[in-house]
Amino acid sequence: MFDKLNELEEKFDTLSETVNDPATIADQNLWRKLMKEHSDLAPIIESYRAYKNTGKDIAEAKELLESSEDEEMRQLAKEELKESRERLENTITTLKLLLLPKDPNDEKNVIVEIRSGAGGDEAALFVSNLSRMYNYYADGRRWKSEILSLNENGIGGYKEIIFMIHGKSAYSRLKYESGVHRVQRVPETESSGRIHTSTATVAVLPEVEDVDVQINQNDIRIDVFRSSGNGGQSVNTTDSAVRLTHMPSGIVISCQDEKSQLKNKDKAMKILRAKLYDLEQAKQQAAQSAERKIQVGTGDRSEKIRTYNYPQGRVTDHRVGLTLHRLESVLDGDLDEIMDTLITADQAKKLGE
Repeated sequence: MFDKLNELEEKFDTLSETVNDPATIADQNLWRKLMKEHSDLAPIIESYRAYKNTGKDIAEAKELLESSEDEEMRQLAKEELKESRERLENTITTLKLLLLPKDPNDEKNVIVEIRSGAGGDEAALFVSNLSRMYNYYADGRRWKSEILSLNENGIGGYKEIIFMIHGKSAYSRLKYESGVHRVQRVPETESSGRIHTSTATVAVLPEVEDVDVQINQNDIRIDVFRSSGNGGQSVNTTDSAVRLTHMPSGIVISCQDEKSQLKNKDKAMKILRAKLYDLEQAKQQAAQSAERKIQVGTGDRSEKIRTYNYPQGRVTDHRVGLTLHRLESVLDGDLDEIMDTLITADQAKKLGE
């Protein structure tokens, strides 16, 4: 590990000189690329230098402890030695975390797809609750959300909703939300007060650029049709809705929320690219079973990951055994404690490997 850290420190010093070179600054594309590399290395080098300084503090405290005959000085040296050793252990842990391989998708925007599962209309209402929860979470982080596709059930619920969240490192926070979410509550239509259990499936996909996924246009069938459901006059009376069928994979994407056929096609292509990229990622993960085992539920969509229990006002994440007795605030987008716990658990497993 320390050989690698020495190499990174040399690289960091070289980059520090290069990014301040007028010739580099003149080439803005190169300068931006090198600045990003420099900023990515900065926290690692800062921790490594703190590690080396702490090592010096330990050596000095040991020397004082061995050479001094003054009991007060020896006691101070012992305290310094203890504190420095603790600081050293913490810094080593930080360095190990910083050196873990980064998910290349972590910095990306995300596409969130929520579908109703078991439970009929109650499941569709739960989809709308989850959609609201993620949008409130995005608002709290000053991220922007944009609906890509929506299929309502007529009573305020959604059979399916797909939306994009634009925000720095959105995928790094939201990627652990993929899986089956379960709700336990008494439906308003239930006269006997019996608790029903319903489910919804969440899929979180990184936004994918054209260069990440090559799509042969000959593999896509494009159908246009008249939009249905709520919308403005031109939405419902023109052939603005678009359906894309990717014939090799069988994936079908429909978008009808925009008045413009072109905009609906663009949204549908974004979803299709993300889904094709996700399929390829799933194949790679299946081939790397050891890697898949250390993930905290980021890949298996059939995994039941969380339960929202209304009568008891609690939320339980089954992957890490976390239970919070503040259902209302979680549904209002207060998700950081859950996400931080999942990230910590994932890092711990990877460090264990």
